[in-house]
Amino acid sequence: MSSGEALRLADGRLAALSWGEARAPTWLALHGWLDNAASFSRLAPRLVSRLGIRVVALDFAGHGHSHYLAGDGDYALWDYCHDVLDALDALGLERAPLMAHSMGAGVACLLAAGLPERVERLTLIDGLGAVTTDFPAAPRQLRKGLMARRRPGATAPRYADIESAVTARVAGSATPIDSATARPLVERNLEALAWGEWRLRSDPRLRWASPVRLSSDQMLAMLEAIRCDVLLVEGEDGILSEREGMAQRRAAVAELTRRVLAGGHHLHLEPGRVNAVAEAIATHVHGIGRS
Repeated sequence: MSSGEALRLADGRLAALSWGEARAPTWLALHGWLDNAASFSRLAPRLVSRLGIRVVALDFAGHGHSHYLAGDGDYALWDYCHDVLDALDALGLERAPLMAHSMGAGVACLLAAGLPERVERLTLIDGLGAVTTDFPAAPRQLRKGLMARRRPGATAPRYADIESAVTARVAGSATPIDSATARPLVERNLEALAWGEWRLRSDPRLRWASPVRLSSDQMLAMLEAIRCDVLLVEGEDGILSEREGMAQRRAAVAELTRRVLAGGHHLHLEPGRVNAVAEAIATHVHGIGRS
């Protein structure tokens, strides 16, 4: 596993990791909720080798080494589109392929729908669109978001050592993950304190409920607007097969290729699964080149 070259983008607001030569064609990689750029630390070097590309993986605002969101507001999914646009601008890219996992896939889909001229292709890993809230549940969702902001501010968790932090991530993960898969994410998200403890870097506000979400119909409209090539790599034990309406979402994307591989939600980071993910992506890209 390669840790990548550390970058600062957007006047230092955003942190990133880079693999590959700076002059090579650049893919921008977008991680999932509460993860960070190290999500691609096992996959990116393999794609660099197979495809001759450069991979730049962002830390979204509030995640990893990036700055927190200014003010006291919450993090809306569509606001992360500005992180992507700021990163593209900082890298001098008018248009680039996006590789995205989970929440990052939702951001990538929104950007490809709203500003298709900035997105060359999408490689989505166990994510297609985003979590939605339909109209009858909208008041309840708004209540959750409003109440979250009114509660006393949470402090970042602290741990005696890195192993304790990894154990906590495995135990508290929203999706099943083992320690070997979680370790790169945890290590990038830890800050050493002067008295020997470790503290999570990520903004506690990331755990607030969103007061407003797109509805399922709105999300389908976004997916229908995507006109670039889309490769969807799903884990057999990932999250997409469990979600209602995924077949309808896949059908909404005009140029979608689906690959279902062994692995969980983080299959691109699982030591025993990442090679298959890299091969699936490389094979797809080479196939496009021949068509």
